[in-house]
Amino acid sequence: MTLEHLFDIPYPILQAPMAGAQDHRLAVAVSQAGGLGAIPAGMLDAARLDEQLSAYRALTERPCNVNFFCHQPPPIDDAREQRWRERLAGFYRELQVDPAQIARGPSRQPFDAAMAQIIEKHRPAVVSFHFGLPAQELLERVRRSGAKIIASATTLAEGLWLQERGVDAVIAQGLEAGGHRGMFLESDLSTQLGTFALLPQLADALELPVIAAGGIVDARTARAARVLGAAAVQVGTAYLATPQSLASELHRKALQDPRARHTVVTCAFSGRPARGIVNRLIREIGPLPDTPAFPLASNAITPLRARAESLGLDDFTPLWSGQNASQCRTVDAGQLTRELGEAASDKA
Repeated sequence: MTLEHLFDIPYPILQAPMAGAQDHRLAVAVSQAGGLGAIPAGMLDAARLDEQLSAYRALTERPCNVNFFCHQPPPIDDAREQRWRERLAGFYRELQVDPAQIARGPSRQPFDAAMAQIIEKHRPAVVSFHFGLPAQELLERVRRSGAKIIASATTLAEGLWLQERGVDAVIAQGLEAGGHRGMFLESDLSTQLGTFALLPQLADALELPVIAAGGIVDARTARAARVLGAAAVQVGTAYLATPQSLASELHRKALQDPRARHTVVTCAFSGRPARGIVNRLIREIGPLPDTPAFPLASNAITPLRARAESLGLDDFTPLWSGQNASQCRTVDAGQLTRELGEAASDKA
């Protein structure tokens, strides 16, 4: 069975879910053009996700993917939090930010029973997970809703782990990919492979369709992924420049700038490894500082980001991007989907 048949989509193109940089409108544009649009739920509560899915369904009947995080919420470590704020103290003074006003508690929630209720209500065609899978009872609720289940793997071991637990397809997230690494079996970054090294390993070892993600932005890279065994490709960075994305003007400008050639995997913004364009925060404290656990690290960065952005600066903004932003264009998301879809569907 082809992935197009499995997901009921004309093109083997998936739009990567990008929490904070999109809403249902990007997903609608991709799905109506023949791909599989995605709605990221990692930064939403159940009520807001309900609104997003209702808004999506009001505009199209096409299938969509709803994406969730599966991290374990960490306890607040006051000592580690204090060290992190002390590391940022110079920035607070410079931008006149009062550390006493910094929020506490997680800014992102993992998939839970409240979210499972929303899935049961809306019954999306596909549900995807990042950072592993939820507890078995929650996973079974998703499966009983009728949704196909997919999840990210960054190593062969993770792909085999996901297959053993009955997912319908695996996303091969290469090291080139922008945003948060989906790694979950271990935290050693040296285990991470590039897309075109990871993809054939997973395609050869798994009995499931494999979706390539990371560095895929145009016809050439989409075709190359198919040649290496991908049943479909997932594209994120290229969609950030489209009119339907919610990427800020600062983020869009950075993607179009030569500085986008230099990206790095950093935990400075959230406490978990994620790839973005190098900016002042990364340069001055390093890409992998000692931070509170994900997602608590972001609380101390948020007011710095807000203040700097009000001055027109992206010094503390997470400029998520894959390693290949060279083909980011301000074309309509539907047009981009059709172009990529025709390339990825080309069997010649």
